[in-house]
Amino acid sequence: MAYRQTDRVVRKLAARREAILAAACATLAENGIAAVQIAAIADRAGIASGTVYRYFPSKTELVAAVVEALCEEEVAALAQAASAAPGPLSALAAALATFTRRAIARRPLVLALMASPLEPELEGALLSFRRALAGELEKLIGRALAAGSLQHQEAPFAGPALLGGLIEGAIGPLAPRAGMAPEQTSAHVQRLTLLALRALGVRDARARGLVLQLTESA
Repeated sequence: MAYRQTDRVVRKLAARREAILAAACATLAENGIAAVQIAAIADRAGIASGTVYRYFPSKTELVAAVVEALCEEEVAALAQAASAAPGPLSALAAALATFTRRAIARRPLVLALMASPLEPELEGALLSFRRALAGELEKLIGRALAAGSLQHQEAPFAGPALLGGLIEGAIGPLAPRAGMAPEQTSAHVQRLTLLALRALGVRDARARGLVLQLTESA
């Protein structure tokens, strides 16, 4: 008869996996991708290295799992912001503002995810973060196009281009440093969101309230 795990064991295993991922995510945000090593993560999670290997047989698989979890979290935040908006164009504006605000708030983590890894085998995992976010923006741009809210353009090109601009403007080397006052952060989010909408051909975003009403709740 095959062994069947009890609910208690299933919960325990799931909790341990989450603890490993949380430790890896915190390490990634604090010290970058190079610091995500099995022994260090095991120590931080309070378990043996062998236990980590049972869940994630290699660093590559651990990093991939961390990035996947962060992708899901980020895409869910954009989708939630978009779903609360009254129309396709305001949904796109809400997602742009939300991403920008979250990137500023989690600057070290997002920078770590955007960095080029020293280990080539990790490049694919990190690229999946950009790909997921660009895909979400592409989907929202496509909906606005289908509704006639934007002039004809190529959504597969616009999504990655906007993502790159927002990242550079929000947390890039030339962006304002961390530690801005809340009102300064809101103003910066507005500026970048307006810039992104204008790049898509929306010239009257401020007059239509697409930014002013959204960055307050982003």
